[in-house]
Amino acid sequence: MTAKDLQLAREHFLSEHHLDSSIRQDIYTSWQRSKSLKVGPDQLDLPFVREPNLDCPLVTAAGPVLKQLADGLVDEPVSVILTSADGVILTRIAASQRLNRTLDAVNLAPGFSYSEEFAGTNGIGTALETRQPTLVTGAEHYVECLGQLACAGVPITHPISGALVGALDLTGWVEDGGPLLATLAKSATAQIEGRLLAQASAEQTALLNAYLKAGRRAPQVGVLALGDDLVLLNRRLRLALDAQDQAALLEHAVDLTGMPAMHRHIVALPSGLSVRLSSTEDFGFGSRRQMALFYVHLLDTANSAVPAMVKHESLPGITGSSASWRRSCQQIAHGAREQQWVTVSGEPGSGRTAALKAAAIAYIPVGTRIFAAAELSGDSGAMQALRQELEQDRFSIILRDIDLLDEEHQRSVADLIDGREHAGWIGVTIGAAAHNTDLDTLILPYFGHTVPVPALRHRIEDLHDLVPLLLRRLGHGAELSLSPAAMRQLCKYSWPGNVSELRQVLQEVVQRQRTGIAGVDQLPPVCRALSRHALTQIEALERDAIVRSLEENHGNKKAAATALGISRATIYRKIKEFGIGL
Repeated sequence: MTAKDLQLAREHFLSEHHLDSSIRQDIYTSWQRSKSLKVGPDQLDLPFVREPNLDCPLVTAAGPVLKQLADGLVDEPVSVILTSADGVILTRIAASQRLNRTLDAVNLAPGFSYSEEFAGTNGIGTALETRQPTLVTGAEHYVECLGQLACAGVPITHPISGALVGALDLTGWVEDGGPLLATLAKSATAQIEGRLLAQASAEQTALLNAYLKAGRRAPQVGVLALGDDLVLLNRRLRLALDAQDQAALLEHAVDLTGMPAMHRHIVALPSGLSVRLSSTEDFGFGSRRQMALFYVHLLDTANSAVPAMVKHESLPGITGSSASWRRSCQQIAHGAREQQWVTVSGEPGSGRTAALKAAAIAYIPVGTRIFAAAELSGDSGAMQALRQELEQDRFSIILRDIDLLDEEHQRSVADLIDGREHAGWIGVTIGAAAHNTDLDTLILPYFGHTVPVPALRHRIEDLHDLVPLLLRRLGHGAELSLSPAAMRQLCKYSWPGNVSELRQVLQEVVQRQRTGIAGVDQLPPVCRALSRHALTQIEALERDAIVRSLEENHGNKKAAATALGISRATIYRKIKEFGIGL
C-alpha cells in the first residue's frame, strides 16, 4: 500500500468510517479506539502529566541498554524513547537536531503522555494498549501531524510479576521506518527485561536473607516480609491466622511500609485476634520503601482491644468495598451493638460521623443527637442540651471533633458523661493526628477503643461505589452516571476533603447535567486540571508523609527532606510528581 493510498484510507475512515481492506486490522482497531476516545485527528493536544521518575527500577535497568542502542544509532535519524506504563515519556535520546526539533514540536518529550487516550494510534500508546510490539508508520497514525514519523514500540513487562512497566520506542522519519526498526526495539526490550530480572533477583535475595535471619533470631515470633512481588509469612503466622486475617495483616503491613519512623503498631484482625507489628531497623535494600520486614507478635485475645467482629457486617446507607473501610465499619458496628462507647479517628470528611450515625440507626433503639465541638464551645445552650440528653434514661449521642475543644470545655464534657457509661451510648470523632494531652486524660479514658477510618485517597477503589450512590442522592433518583474517562480522572485526585469534597464535586456535576453520562468536561476545574496518574496506596502514604513534614517544618523543603531521610532533589521531584501545593 502506497503512502498516498494509506492517506486516502485514513481520510475515508475519518469521514465515512469506511474500512479499506488493505489496512492492517490492529491499526483499524486502534483507529476505532481513538475515535471513541474523542482524540482530535487534526490537532495533537497532549497534557504534561508529571516530571519523569528517573529513580525507578525501570530507568535503572534500561539505562545501559538505551545508551548502547543510542551509541549504535548515533549516525541515524532515530530517537530512542523509554516510557512508563501509562505512556509518559521518561527519557528520549536522539543525535539528529532536525528530528529533535520535530519531536519537540509534537511534545514527544519527557513528561508528556503518548497513551492512545491522548495521542491516538501511535507506536507507544498502541503497544501499551495491546501489550504487543507495534509498528506505526506515516498515515497509520491517527493524528495527522505524526504522519511524517515511523514509530516502533514494544511493551516492557516485569519478568517475575508479568506486570506492564513501560515501553521502548524507536521513532524516526517515515521513509526510514520498517521491520528493522521493530527488530531493534524487540531486541533492546529483551535486554531491559533481563536486567529487570537480575535487579529484582538481587533485591529479593536481600529480603529473603533478612527474613531467614529474623526467623532464626526469634523462632517463637511471627515474621512477615514484603517485597514488590514477594510476600513471606513464617510457619507460626500461617498456622495462627486464617486467610482473612492474613489478608488484613498484609494490608496493614503495606500501609505501614509507607510511613517514616514506624516502630510498633497494634492491629485488630477480623477474627478478633490482635497482633503487634514491629518493623526491623536493621533491614533495608537501598531506598526501596516497598520492601519491609516485620516481627508479628500475637497478643492475648483476652486483652485484645477489639473483640471478634461479625464478618461482612453492613451499615444502612453506607457503601464501600475496600477491606480497610469494611473493617472500620465492622468495628464501629460492634461498638454500637454491644453498647460500647467508641472513638472514631480520621480526617475531616472521611465518613467518621456517617459511620457512627449508621451504626446508631442499626443498633441503638433511640434517636441520636449530634453535637459538634463548635456548638459546645461557642454556645452555652448546646452544653445545657447535652446535659439534658445525658439525663435521659436511654440516650444516643455523637460528639463531633471533640479534640478541637479547649481544656475547659473538655473538662465540662467529662464531668457530664462521668458515671453515665451504662445509661446510653456515645460515639465521638477526633482528627487522624490528634495529639491532645487533655483529651487523653479527660475524655478518652471513658471510651473502650479507637477505630481509625481511612482517608478516601487510601481507599480510592471505593469511588466506584460512592459515585453512583451520591449521584442518585444528589440527583433525586435521576439516571446520571460518569463516563469511564471521568471516573479515571476522579481516581487521579488526592481528595484532601475526602467524601465531603467528593459530594461537592458531584453536586457541581449534577448542576451541569441532570441525566445521561457525564464526561470529563462536566467535572469541576480542580479535577480536570489533574495531570498525574492515579496514586497507588504506597504513593498516597508517601505523599502524606511529605505533606506532614513540610507542614511541621513550615514549608522548608531542606528541613522536610532531612526529617524524612531523603535528598532535596528527591523531595523536589516528589512535590512535582504528587502535585503538592505549597
